[in-house]
Amino acid sequence: MRRTNYSALLMLALALVLAFMLYRTKYAQSRQLYDSSVIMEKISYVKELSLVKYSYSGVISFTDYLRFINLQVPMTEKSFLIKYTGYVKAGIDVSKTTVSVKGKTVKIGLPKPVIQETVIDEKSLQVYDESMNILNPIKVADYQKAIVAEQNKIKQDALAKGILTESSDQAHKFITSLLEELGFEIIEIDEINTLTLPQKELNRN
Repeated sequence: MRRTNYSALLMLALALVLAFMLYRTKYAQSRQLYDSSVIMEKISYVKELSLVKYSYSGVISFTDYLRFINLQVPMTEKSFLIKYTGYVKAGIDVSKTTVSVKGKTVKIGLPKPVIQETVIDEKSLQVYDESMNILNPIKVADYQKAIVAEQNKIKQDALAKGILTESSDQAHKFITSLLEELGFEIIEIDEINTLTLPQKELNRN
């Protein structure tokens, strides 16, 4: 005569129910984690973190003359020096990022980094050694011209030093780390072409 062990059957049934409930919870969490909108929300935080900022300080030297038929007129030199601090900042417009999810594989289309700001801080400006030539007095436009020329100079210097490459590398590392934490096993990040962001040539207060 076979004797049925109801206690063992009950324990097995409870174990199956518990396993099923855990599976459903894990499955629901996975679906939420792998949702494209959730990923975009997470990536949005990279906007500031992906930025690379190069700080600059220096002295602008300005000299000019009155001209006649492209020739410098003697005794009309005007000049000044401006001491300043500023920075160049590069980054990525994450609003143009694309996300494609399939299981535990995610593909990210990341815009190429651009120079976003070239700033010379107005509060840092110190002008000295100004000429006092009544034949060719210094004008406000001369200061503006000197500052704009210096902005272009530090921008080109930052580009030559690889600020865009550094910004791209930081963005890739951050997003890869973020997606790994979300549980993705295959992560593909490609740079995509987008419209170039207008550069902000700013003199910040």
